Amino acid sequence: MGKNIKIGLIGAGYWGKNLLRNFLNLGVLDVVCELDDTIIKERKKDYPDLKYTDDTEKIFKSKDIAGVAIATPAATHYSIAKEALLNNKHVFVEKPLALNIQQGEELIALAEKKKKILMVGHILQYHPAVIKLSELINKGELGKIHYIYSNRLNIGKLRNEENILWSFAPHDVSVILMLINKFPEKISANGGAYVQKDIYDVTMTNFSFAGGIRGHIFVSWLHPIKEQKLVVVGDNKMAVFDDTSDKKLLLYPHKIEWKNQIPVARKADAEEVALPEGEPLKNECQAFMDAIKSGKPPITDGKEGLRVLEFLKTAEEAISSHDEAEKSSFAKAGDFYAHPSAIVEEGANVGKGTKVWHFAHVMKGAKVGENCIIGQNVYVDKRAIIGNGVKIQNNVSVYDDVILEDGAFCGPSMVFTNVNNPRSFIERKDEYRKTIVRKGASIGANATVVCGHNIGKYAFIGAGTVVTKHIPDYALVVGVPGKIMGWMCKCGIRIEFKKNKAKCPACGNEYKKTGDKVTPLKEK
Repeated sequence: MGKNIKIGLIGAGYWGKNLLRNFLNLGVLDVVCELDDTIIKERKKDYPDLKYTDDTEKIFKSKDIAGVAIATPAATHYSIAKEALLNNKHVFVEKPLALNIQQGEELIALAEKKKKILMVGHILQYHPAVIKLSELINKGELGKIHYIYSNRLNIGKLRNEENILWSFAPHDVSVILMLINKFPEKISANGGAYVQKDIYDVTMTNFSFAGGIRGHIFVSWLHPIKEQKLVVVGDNKMAVFDDTSDKKLLLYPHKIEWKNQIPVARKADAEEVALPEGEPLKNECQAFMDAIKSGKPPITDGKEGLRVLEFLKTAEEAISSHDEAEKSSFAKAGDFYAHPSAIVEEGANVGKGTKVWHFAHVMKGAKVGENCIIGQNVYVDKRAIIGNGVKIQNNVSVYDDVILEDGAFCGPSMVFTNVNNPRSFIERKDEYRKTIVRKGASIGANATVVCGHNIGKYAFIGAGTVVTKHIPDYALVVGVPGKIMGWMCKCGIRIEFKKNKAKCPACGNEYKKTGDKVTPLKEK
């Protein structure tokens, strides 16, 4: 390959103008191809001496042009790159390499067959700060890597040919895969399409690598401010690469110290990392020229681009699966919502507006009313009956013959029992004893209700209390075993009786008390 290598640029618009400037400064740009007359007029103002055309064939068939740089919409990358390779041109294509894995594999195979360079425009790998960050990680400066994440956010150019995941995330995927030097074992993602149907404007992708390293990539073009940050958390230091800041790379030597078996963060001032001069895009363009001259693939060759496609494809499939799972959850009854991880068995009766959250299980035959909240990891047995507007917090099992009337509240990890004398080796299902929690009653976190006892309406069972007898209406019960320590208004405020009459200081409800029986005189 001679010294006078010439490049043809296809696409001189939003990003192509930057490639134009850099290839021109390197003295290798021969001709610019652009279909939009308005863009050509704009470029001619700044670069009147360049050759321009609207016909890609003039580039493909030119014997003087050794390489083609492609900065067109993502949907055209594959077809233009393929045509260039078929015409024996080296190819530099902006990210993504293609919009599906099969196309990416085809381009790689074609480049190998033609013995041509295929390079993808993952510019951050040529950024001095990223190069330095990679060196620091490899030298162990940050210690063991725990977590890595990136935020690429802006109120920016919205696209309709690809979603935000394929538009913004390739750069971050490329860098993270390079820094960790592994492909994730697990990838999950979710997203939202708010402006255009089926085109995600916001996505969050979570992933984990062998060895315990985890991370996420958050991208959005519906964000109020611009942010481009990559954070690497090690057990020795933390690094922040901020491409929007004058201080591109900072190290934070924060420490976690243990005192009296409690972790305490010891913060330290940031250390700015000195970086060599160099514009990332110029470095990238020079890398393409060096690869053509040497015949050696660049660090962002077709295979590297394919790994990014595989990551993006897996993330996109995860988003689609998540969306479908949510749709199917709504479809179970049409009127209630069940999280994709929840199990609502066929034959369960779940009312309109009820929400069944993560890892909950509602058995066939169970009856759950309208507008209830069934929290994470809640179990509802087949003969349980739950009224309307009931809230059951995380980690509660509502066993057979437990009845929760309208508006009842069960705090996190409270316990219902179902037999008084259980033995693992003796079946006593015919000895289950009924427990009723009356209307509006509240049971605090970690409380235990021994089976066969009822809790009166609007009663309040304190956290950690053990209920071993029937509880009257409006009673405030605390302790082990639970004892009546006072009385509660319907609104949940403690009331004080004087001469057997009480008025709630909050809502004005009025009550009378006869022994342990409280009845309302005036109640909203």
